[in-house]
Amino acid sequence: MRFERGSEANYTEFIQSVAAKPKVPPGQAEPITRATLETLAERITGGQARDLASQLPEELQGLVRRPTEDLERFGLAEFFERVQSRARVDHQAATDGARAVLDTLRESASAKEYGDLVDQLPQEFWQLTGPGTGRLQPRRVGT
Repeated sequence: MRFERGSEANYTEFIQSVAAKPKVPPGQAEPITRATLETLAERITGGQARDLASQLPEELQGLVRRPTEDLERFGLAEFFERVQSRARVDHQAATDGARAVLDTLRESASAKEYGDLVDQLPQEFWQLTGPGTGRLQPRRVGT
């Protein structure tokens, strides 16, 4: 399922998109989505979390809104552990599910907001997200 960039996805479409990704059991798509978004919100600034919330279906916005601007600094392994614990799934389901949620975010959020989100994450998160817009370096042809 593809979303029009910048269009507001509805909740059912968002969850169905996550469930349609490879390796995500449909019955786990909703808890994994919620756990991933909540954990992601802890890793980004409050302002970016509010921007991300504006790109999500109303039912998911509360998971990423935070009262503080401070972000928590933790790596990808801790990210997966938090998703696993919150969604009550095994490590592989947490890993595959988080990737599916971020793929769905890439499809549903505006390119600018998704790029801004990725730019706040450490490079090790790129295996889930791909590189952000601000970190891409121009390539020189022939060097």
